[in-house]
Amino acid sequence: MSASMGRKVLERFPAGSPRGSWPAEEYAAARRAKGEPAKVVMDLKSDAFLVVIAPHDDD
Repeated sequence: MSASMGRKVLERFPAGSPRGSWPAEEYAAARRAKGEPAKVVMDLKSDAFLVVIAPHDDD
């Protein structure tokens, strides 16, 4: 996992995927179901959808 703009990147999905952002959205939804505030953002530089969460205060 890496940090990006104060957020923790949980997973990366290529934007060129035939299903678009769906895999990222499904992954984020599964993480939200487990209580993590995951969301999908687009990283234009790497042409990928990122699933991120804001870091906890104790991280």
